[in-house]
Amino acid sequence: MAVVKSKLVKQLKKSFPNIYTKDLDKLVSIILKEIKSALKRGENVELRNFGTWKLRTQKQSIRRNPRNGEKINVPEKKTIYFKMTKDLFKKLNNEEK
Repeated sequence: MAVVKSKLVKQLKKSFPNIYTKDLDKLVSIILKEIKSALKRGENVELRNFGTWKLRTQKQSIRRNPRNGEKINVPEKKTIYFKMTKDLFKKLNNEEK
């Protein structure tokens, strides 16, 4: 199941009931926008105790279409790579420190 922005805002509202929902929504939007713009500029994004986002470049290659066996030229493209921290990995796998 994916995390939806509205559910994230609801969870934040439970944790911080004194902050208005519209302000939490703006805050989440600003954070996501900054992550996107940093990746567009080619910068890495790091959130301590959570993980890092990095851009990786896939090389140009020639691949085969599985339907008809025809060779296709795939151009170079950028992909986003996420690596979680050890703390997050341990929490997800129920390991004790």
